[in-house]
Amino acid sequence: MARNPYAVLGLAPSASDSEIRAAFRKFAKKYHPDRNPDDKASEEKFKEVSAAFDIVGDSDRRKKFDRGEIDEEGRERVSPFAQYAGRGGPGAGAARGRGPEQGGSFEDLSDIFSDLFGARRAAQRQPRPQRGRDMRYRLDVDFMDAAIGAKKRVTMPDGRTLDIAIPPGLEDGQTLRLKGQGEKGPAGAGDVYVEVSVKPHPTFERKGADIYIEAPITLKEAVLGGKITVPTISGEVSVTAPKNSSSGAVLRLRGRGVAKGKKGVAGDQYVTLKIVLPEGGDKALEEFVKQWKGAEAPVREGAQ
Repeated sequence: MARNPYAVLGLAPSASDSEIRAAFRKFAKKYHPDRNPDDKASEEKFKEVSAAFDIVGDSDRRKKFDRGEIDEEGRERVSPFAQYAGRGGPGAGAARGRGPEQGGSFEDLSDIFSDLFGARRAAQRQPRPQRGRDMRYRLDVDFMDAAIGAKKRVTMPDGRTLDIAIPPGLEDGQTLRLKGQGEKGPAGAGDVYVEVSVKPHPTFERKGADIYIEAPITLKEAVLGGKITVPTISGEVSVTAPKNSSSGAVLRLRGRGVAKGKKGVAGDQYVTLKIVLPEGGDKALEEFVKQWKGAEAPVREGAQ
């Protein structure tokens, strides 16, 4: 026997429409078969919650239930007048005994009561058509495609080919929803959810919307300063290394980071300078350092 739909949803009959929807979402999420595979108890609970919401989640059906016109299973109740006439109470025999010339038969009265009070047997309520099942996949995405956006044609495990739009600023672990690309069903197709794994990049490191790199500079560029070429996700740019730059000095390139979406504000790029000496050594440099009186002077804190 079906339970009172308000009790199934843990609500009082005075609950508002928004409270009913919130309660249904909570229980449906908890007991959904996708979250509880092969769990018959959860499956039955999900059906019970759905049936309760079919009654009190619909304003017209809720009013009928509150007035006692339909029962906990959504079936219309038989009118008490029709039941009384069929039990042989006062006037029942007269109603049965009348012929057409005496004012109509019992069946005629039953039809009238049925029209006035809804006393007819309801047909078995058919379950609502269901959408097709949602499908979930994982997809590896190149660092640059995730940073600046791209369109990719990928082959899913079931053999289908889908065109996926990768939005700029896509992050590792983010999920893309492809609406209507899931399993087909009587009420429409489900969706496809693609969880993204962003591949690392040999040069760039991303933290949120900001990009971090190391840029090699020569000893001459570190001491005298000068223009150096630095890669960014949108192409190479020329920047100035200040005079007397130490390894570890950081330059900030505003707006050269990642922008989320086409109109998003881009982050920054941080360039860490790294002094690189000539490969294999340099005799002249070695002799200069030997004669240089400041070579062994301590480096002041904060100096570049």
